Amino acid sequence: MLANARSRGLRALVTRPREEAETLAAALAARGVDALIEPLLTVEFGTAATPDLAGVQAILCTSANGVRALARASSERRLPLFVVGDATAARARSQGFTSVESAGGSATDLARLAAARLDPRKGTLLHICGNTVAGDLAGALRARGFTVERRVLYDARPIAALSPETTDAIRSHTIDFALFFSPRTAAIFARLADEASVANSCATIAALSISAAADAALGELPWRERWIAERPEQPALLDKLGSLLADRRSGGAKVDV
Repeated sequence: MLANARSRGLRALVTRPREEAETLAAALAARGVDALIEPLLTVEFGTAATPDLAGVQAILCTSANGVRALARASSERRLPLFVVGDATAARARSQGFTSVESAGGSATDLARLAAARLDPRKGTLLHICGNTVAGDLAGALRARGFTVERRVLYDARPIAALSPETTDAIRSHTIDFALFFSPRTAAIFARLADEASVANSCATIAALSISAAADAALGELPWRERWIAERPEQPALLDKLGSLLADRRSGGAKVDV
């Protein structure tokens, strides 16, 4: 496997939605890793009415898709926007939002940040989300005395099957790493890999997950190795990948690709 990877170059399976995947692919290319993009979720933005922001003191987004959905639905850019991580914060600023704070981690970190910065007496918190919500951000903040309203502005649906290109790449052992950014997408991959009869071929791939929950959702797939980012955000996952690549290039034993 080592000689094969060296002769063809390293390759990572990227499972994020298309827009985030393309940004991630550029970051991988800078590290000498090619990307095979296989979005496991298709995102559809709704045509809902503009959110009513009367009495809202701040908006919460737990994904870049939430930011994009909000930007499509409303022209408001000045209300404080609290987001789950730095990549989502960067997306918000690129969409013109002027007051953005990043929790730099998980929904739990976002709840903690919002509670520290905001006052329950000063208005409602609006959580922009998709049809499926991970964690209980609203519940955590309500327990701290906040009024939280959820507004579903997009639909993230799992794909029906892995593409022929991806199944062929897994079977032919031309993927070295698979990157997972949520428990939901990890679970989708595990199911689709089994349905495509390529689960056993994952034994030559190292899985890198953004969190322990995402790693757990991969189930019993026989990965060559399983790694978890130190923090639940994309930069930390890329840092983990970078350390694995450095070990490989220095002849370390951690990464046998």
